Amino acid sequence: MTSEGTPGRTTTTPEESPRPGAAGRLAGRAVSRIGYGAMQLDRLRGDRDAAVALLRRSVELGVDHVDTAHFYGNGFVNDVIREALRDDDDVLVVSKVGAAPDPGGPFPLRLAQRPEELRTGIEDNLAGLGVEQIPVVNLRRLDSGHTPMPVPDDQLVDLDDQLAELTSLRDEGKIGAIGLSSVTLDVLRRALPAGIVCVQNAYSLVARDDEDLLRLCGDEDIAWVPFFPLGGARPGLPKVTDEPAVIAAAKAAGRAPAQIGLAWLLHHAPNVLLIPGTADTGHLEANLEAGALTLDEATLAELDAIPTRSPGTHHD
Repeated sequence: MTSEGTPGRTTTTPEESPRPGAAGRLAGRAVSRIGYGAMQLDRLRGDRDAAVALLRRSVELGVDHVDTAHFYGNGFVNDVIREALRDDDDVLVVSKVGAAPDPGGPFPLRLAQRPEELRTGIEDNLAGLGVEQIPVVNLRRLDSGHTPMPVPDDQLVDLDDQLAELTSLRDEGKIGAIGLSSVTLDVLRRALPAGIVCVQNAYSLVARDDEDLLRLCGDEDIAWVPFFPLGGARPGLPKVTDEPAVIAAAKAAGRAPAQIGLAWLLHHAPNVLLIPGTADTGHLEANLEAGALTLDEATLAELDAIPTRSPGTHHD
């Protein structure tokens, strides 16, 4: 599992399609700057063929970076990826650990932060994806902001202990590289000696609390992969698509406000990679088309002037 493709609505082959958003870098290789976040494939649990077809369509359109986790749909999403992706697609699959499925519990997930739980999470991902190595694994920490699950004392685990386990797994060849998710600037600084290749935090045009963290990632050649890229992580929080400046830019460009929000992220920093998720093919194509948008300096200035109003709510 590790293709190249163009935003558009015509059927093409991976070889014919340039990467959506052009090429970025992740873990030492070129990938499409707009990838696909696979979490919402679980919404197609009742129509597995549609889930497989959606993922195949993303590859046809040039996506070669897919983000997943074993705890997405209690293994269902990874199983769809295993069926849909072929070796010659050359898609870089990124997974994460730090939580585990808990289908019988009060939440669909439980925290799984202890080193032995991280190892179990890797083994579950390997089995579900049907691979011998996961190219990149993100450690989903609890450092920044709200988590919806209870946090037992035994889940407050020292970063060094976690990185030691992930480094061992990398040395064993079970993972290729290490990333971080939901972390602070200080945590990233502490983790740099482990060779961090990406950071996933909540970040959007209306939630730019982590600008210093983004800047450090750029300085260290670390990919910045925001989740909640359009804000609105919870009811009542600001949404990028509600901003008057975004709506005006969309009207002027003949595009949807969501496309403007995604395009702004790509313009904002060269190390930004996007993984918008959807269970709808039309929405998928619209997301990828955002990579073809060019925002002029005047529009960027209007968008940059939008204040950050969203508190740091980092969870996925």
